[in-house]
Amino acid sequence: MKSSKKCSLIILLGLLLIIIAACGSDSSTEGDADDEASEELNSELNIALNAPPPTLDQPTSTAVATRDVSRLIFEGLVATDTSYNPVPMLAESIDTDDNKTFIFKLRENIYFHNGKEMIAEDVVASMERWVEKSGVTGNIFNNATWTSEDDYTVKLELVKASSLTLDTMASNTQAAAVMPKEIIESATEEGVEEYIGTGPFKFEKWEQDQYIHLKKNDDYKSLDIKADGLSGQKEALVSDIYFHIVTDSTTRLTGLQSGEYDVAYGIPYDNLEHIESDPDLEPLVMPAETLFLGFNKVEGIASDFKIREAINMALDKKDVILSAFPNEDLIWMDSGYMDQKIENWSSSSGKEYYNQNNPEKAKELLEEAGYDGEEFRILATRDYDDVYNTAIVIQEQLAQIGMNAKVDIYDWPTLVDLRENDFEAWDAFTTGNSPVSTPPQLITLSSSWAGGVNDDYVEETMEAIEFAPNIEEAQELWDELQLYAWEELLPVVHFGGFDYLFGASNKVEGITENSGPIFWNVKVID
Repeated sequence: MKSSKKCSLIILLGLLLIIIAACGSDSSTEGDADDEASEELNSELNIALNAPPPTLDQPTSTAVATRDVSRLIFEGLVATDTSYNPVPMLAESIDTDDNKTFIFKLRENIYFHNGKEMIAEDVVASMERWVEKSGVTGNIFNNATWTSEDDYTVKLELVKASSLTLDTMASNTQAAAVMPKEIIESATEEGVEEYIGTGPFKFEKWEQDQYIHLKKNDDYKSLDIKADGLSGQKEALVSDIYFHIVTDSTTRLTGLQSGEYDVAYGIPYDNLEHIESDPDLEPLVMPAETLFLGFNKVEGIASDFKIREAINMALDKKDVILSAFPNEDLIWMDSGYMDQKIENWSSSSGKEYYNQNNPEKAKELLEEAGYDGEEFRILATRDYDDVYNTAIVIQEQLAQIGMNAKVDIYDWPTLVDLRENDFEAWDAFTTGNSPVSTPPQLITLSSSWAGGVNDDYVEETMEAIEFAPNIEEAQELWDELQLYAWEELLPVVHFGGFDYLFGASNKVEGITENSGPIFWNVKVID
């Protein structure tokens, strides 16, 4: 027995020496790989935003900056893939037999950034708040009930069945973020006081007008399936992300060239060739938004349809969009309210009212409206070059038909506050609309956003679309509604769509997009 033990010890010692020798002999490969991986995981990603987000409270804001930063922090029960189909995220499975009652089985052992496990009561509180705060929920969730069946099961019961339920829950705009119940209960009218989600990065610090700092969530539990749009695997491949607030485009570009920033938003389009010729940089061209002029339909001169009709008649849509995006290869002209790549809902209905560009007829309409030189106030900001440039060109074109148009410049958060809360301060504004997967999610036809459309036919037809028995009937209703919007309502004037130009260091790898750039699964090579 003693000799057997001694033999075993010798064998174990021999194996240990072999392992040590193997590790030593391979130190130039495996060790270097480990060092490289460590460098990648401990590096920073520095991103220059062209405007500060008004908040990171995801369900409450339509701002692009809010969307792009907050989705690193928060997640929902479902997310969109690259085709804008809803797929499970925090839900492990989703069951429904009738599109009226939905059972969400939650993934277990998912922890919030404060260390608390996500359970059903958190999801219920989050979904109830999302329905209350978000402008994209439409009528589907009116009087719906969310119930905790057990710690990992949530039941949604709708009043009426809707096949658009999951598409709406997966919306990228004013998303259905899941937060701890206690955070929601302590929220004020201004929003939640702590940004705590389940995402691959957690909120660290916000130095107002300087930067937002996110840190890697070491406890993040990723899905073990291929990344696809906003769904699938998410890895934090950098330890820290800094979103720097850099409102001047020249500063963003020079910071990108110097290496201060790894990625820069809102690169002027006339710098595209410059970036392409720089061996250290690369352009990132991403489908972005549809551009439009929105009207104040609550009060003031734009609440008169004849005034809106005259403006739509006067504007040269192509000149307006090219003022912001001076590269014809990066724009498209389209009359559709829905993004043309959302095939189920792309529509040309009402296209005869698009880009009429008839100043003389516009003057006649102004006369019919009794326009007498009143000031027409357009909200704009220099935080976004496209918003500012289009507002200036619109002002110039309206002057040609005799309108006294004035552009009022604010920083972006102030503009948003005025647009939503002070209807005596403005008549119109320019902005963009990110792609959504169903018409009821459109902010341009929302009953609440920017004062709402205030139109019974829109609300009734949207409800009919939401509860249509099949997609074919819903599509017919949408064609009718888009025609009505162009012909009899004009809540906005659509100009067309555009690709967004970002700049990135060639040391950055892995950026993808789904309604804007995605910064998980992204690494920086030193």
